[in-house]
Amino acid sequence: MNKKFQWDFWAWITLLSIVVFGLFLMYPLFSLFASAFQDAMTGEFTMENFTHFFDRKYYYQSMINSFSVTTCVTVLAVIIGTALAYFMTLFKVRGKNIVEICIIISLLSPPFIGAYSWILIGGRSGILTQWLAGMGIDFPSIYGFAGILLVLTLKLYPFIYLYVAGAMKNIDSALIEAAESLGCSGIKKVVTIMLPLITPTILAGALMVFMNAMADFGTPMLIGEGFNVMPVMIYSEFINEVGDQANFAAAMAAIMVLITSTIFMLQKYVVNKKSFTMSSLRPLPVGEMTGLKNVIMHLCIYVLVALSMIPQLVVIYTSFLKTNGSIFVDGYSLDSYRTIFESLGTAITNTYLYSTAAMVMIVFLGMTVAYLTTRKKSWLTDVIDTLTMFPYIIPGSVLGITLLLAFNDEPMLLSGTAIIIIISLVIRRLPYTLRSSSAILYQLSPSLEEASISLGASPLKTFFKVTAVMMLPGVMSGAIISWITAINELSSSVILFTGATKTMSVAIYTEVIRASYGTAAALSTILTLTTITAMVIFFKVSGRRDVTL
Repeated sequence: MNKKFQWDFWAWITLLSIVVFGLFLMYPLFSLFASAFQDAMTGEFTMENFTHFFDRKYYYQSMINSFSVTTCVTVLAVIIGTALAYFMTLFKVRGKNIVEICIIISLLSPPFIGAYSWILIGGRSGILTQWLAGMGIDFPSIYGFAGILLVLTLKLYPFIYLYVAGAMKNIDSALIEAAESLGCSGIKKVVTIMLPLITPTILAGALMVFMNAMADFGTPMLIGEGFNVMPVMIYSEFINEVGDQANFAAAMAAIMVLITSTIFMLQKYVVNKKSFTMSSLRPLPVGEMTGLKNVIMHLCIYVLVALSMIPQLVVIYTSFLKTNGSIFVDGYSLDSYRTIFESLGTAITNTYLYSTAAMVMIVFLGMTVAYLTTRKKSWLTDVIDTLTMFPYIIPGSVLGITLLLAFNDEPMLLSGTAIIIIISLVIRRLPYTLRSSSAILYQLSPSLEEASISLGASPLKTFFKVTAVMMLPGVMSGAIISWITAINELSSSVILFTGATKTMSVAIYTEVIRASYGTAAALSTILTLTTITAMVIFFKVSGRRDVTL
């Protein structure tokens, strides 16, 4: 006799998960691809939008540019991040904790602040540019390919550092000792033993770097100057030509989704073939360099971290300078702060409100959906688990366009509202909390829940009173990281915002475009200090001294 289906709490959570991912992820993606294959005038099926893209060098060159800058950023980030992780893990570094905190802050701050800071430093009227000009030296242009490469590399190498440093802590020293006993030492030991062990981790970090660099909108928009990349081209076509060329922008967005999907699946295939589990019974010993080598190592680490922190330090300093229009003049002032609180206070309030609302939803959905996919496995929960992978491969600007295309008409007219921005934040950041929640659940024995139920508690009460309580510290630490990335979100918000729903990231971007550098610096300082404060809370809540991604 078949068991009768019951509409219990978990059935409703299953339905809610399907509705959330179906309505706010799959339906918008379907709308994107449908629009990409539609004729703008007749609405009939056509390949003209794709043909138009590949026929004109102006458009397909942006795809080539995206690949070139993204590949170079990924390679440089892997080299710098892996080398940094090697020295920071295996050797004593003075001030290591401070160095790691600076690295994390540089990772979590938005890259467009880095672009803006380098404009202040090395732009045509930049501090360094003018100083060198006074000495008769021409400073290389910060604009174009080189500037984008500099900003994104300094922003994204921490991904590799955090991944590789975590992997190296799991290498058992017995492997290294065995290799040394067989005559393998020095660089050969690193290449033949250590590098193969951390290769899957490097590939996972490289994917994060690649996806972030490919999807970044703010940096190339601010300092690209003719070096067009896909996110900027999609934004320009969609915003400037929304009346009759939205279908072409949708086609470009669809191409970008296909590119990122292919890269993601390729990386997953390679990692799955090479992946294995390491259990470090005896972690690698920490050595100490001496003499000139020690000085060079410390100097390289400190210079790298100083370059990474320059954006934050520059915006904080310039936010207190007097301004005359777009020019900084002698003297200090709080005028920039007075201006933003008088005219841009709504953007600050919106940022905290939207991000907090998104975080509440992310915590609830992250815990409940993770429980579904780990404890109540079925073909339906497998489908939900697969759907949670999609936000990894959708760039922010593309997600913004998909949501606008899907919810720009009745009966679900969400464009121009705060709801659509909150939805975009939830969809983009939920997968990270889901993954961390699932990892926590795999570490909790089901016997704890069984014991609670055997003592008379209902399964629902057991979840909220036992399982959720044990999950909460780990979930909250992940949610804080999601909140930090949400307050710094630009790519989707810059497409979805209106005057009433502007956020700090969008306000900073628009102020830089208007050459109102003082107010942009003041807003950036508030955003940076908020990020640092949230990081302090993260370390207190998690009890950790590092960040696991």
